[in-house]
Amino acid sequence: MEGARGTEQELRDAAIQAALNYYEFRHKPVKPFVPGDRIPYAGRVFDTQEIANLIDASLDFWLTTGRYAEEFEQKFAGFLGVQHCSLTNSGSSANLLAFMALTSPKLGERRINRGDEVITVAAGFPTTVAPIIQYGAVPVFVDVSLPTYNIDVTQLEAALSDRTRAVMVAHTLGNPFDIAAVKSFCDRHDLWLIEDNCDALGSRYKFNDASSTPQLSTVNEFHYTGTFGHIGTSSFYPPHHMTMGEGGAVYTNDMQLKRLVESFRDWGRDCWCPSGRDNTCGNRFGQQFGELPFGYDHKYVYSHFGYNLKVTDMQAAIGCAQLEKLPGFIEARKKNWQLLRDGLAGLEDRLVLPEATENSDPSWFGFLLTVREGSRLSRERMVHHLEGKGIQTRMLFAGNLIKHPCFDEMRAAGKGFRVVSTSKFNIQNSSLLPVTDRIMRDTFWVGVYPGMMEEMVGYMIETIRDSVGKQ
Repeated sequence: MEGARGTEQELRDAAIQAALNYYEFRHKPVKPFVPGDRIPYAGRVFDTQEIANLIDASLDFWLTTGRYAEEFEQKFAGFLGVQHCSLTNSGSSANLLAFMALTSPKLGERRINRGDEVITVAAGFPTTVAPIIQYGAVPVFVDVSLPTYNIDVTQLEAALSDRTRAVMVAHTLGNPFDIAAVKSFCDRHDLWLIEDNCDALGSRYKFNDASSTPQLSTVNEFHYTGTFGHIGTSSFYPPHHMTMGEGGAVYTNDMQLKRLVESFRDWGRDCWCPSGRDNTCGNRFGQQFGELPFGYDHKYVYSHFGYNLKVTDMQAAIGCAQLEKLPGFIEARKKNWQLLRDGLAGLEDRLVLPEATENSDPSWFGFLLTVREGSRLSRERMVHHLEGKGIQTRMLFAGNLIKHPCFDEMRAAGKGFRVVSTSKFNIQNSSLLPVTDRIMRDTFWVGVYPGMMEEMVGYMIETIRDSVGKQ
């Protein structure tokens, strides 16, 4: 096809080249680090390939899910080693879809019903828990453990009731939870397991006992987190391990769960045709659904009360370029984390330094620090010192989610959630979630993202040590 100044491909190439020229002018130059320069906890890392893909997708003007989304789903599933990946518009939406898929009537007796219980933790991000509450199920909170900051698996049996249907929990800041213990618990009690993998893309875990992982063909070999449960989720928000701006994914090896996820994602419809395609099943006008007339158009039959949570093809185009960089991003995060861990050695008497879960190989999202009890250090003073030196800090998200205003009505009513206690705590004089509360009071973290120069990490180490020495 000829245009005013060339063929369609020539015009497309020219548009992409113009965008790449702008990238070279605006985004590529990086000034040397000077102590005191802002060090963000996270940030996007990209080059010409993301720009080229973004412009290429925009020129198609196919504004919803399209060819790049299909490419990403296939390649991302291949990277993780799972059969099915479904893109969505955020990691929070991925968690919502993962949970809602398990409420489908199509699952029969295994579905999660309103009033059923789901075991989780309060030390984390709220959208791991929000879908449970929004549906009308009951979150059951157990405590976490230091120095991994993950679910305390010794409390799982105490959390169990005859209404328990699932465990939904995240791998904290890239550090895998004890998957062997959690999965064994779920298998024994026929529970669903949802892995919130949004902060842990690229983290790996291995079983060292063949009896605990009959579905895997290999023992003592690492597999990616998010692939051990029934459903895993990822986020592609800019601070995460890779980005497409807004975006997320749900993945599974179960075809039925994949179709349920995509039904809830795509307005609740029963049809699984991709956008812009018709009659994939070959029986679009030849079926009976509910009380609809026989032969009612399958594309407009709704089996669930769903949403529209699809990703755009322009986002997916960025994701395809980022996916190629993901292995390098993972290695950079590990390197930066290890530099911090080595550089802060010797401060263990005053700070709890993070440790990887046994049998894991984390793809770290951040570097957690907790002030030791009795050390006379103050998290607030440390955070203010670091922020004053240009080093961005973050809390471990909600700290203790049930202490937040969103839980006010449920706390006042005394219903809507449960907190598990253990006999080793004096319930009348102590918090039911003592480690979670300690994290809320004493924990913060700094970044390890791939855009950090080694000079930045060295400055962070120096500044943290200086902060500890001044208190």
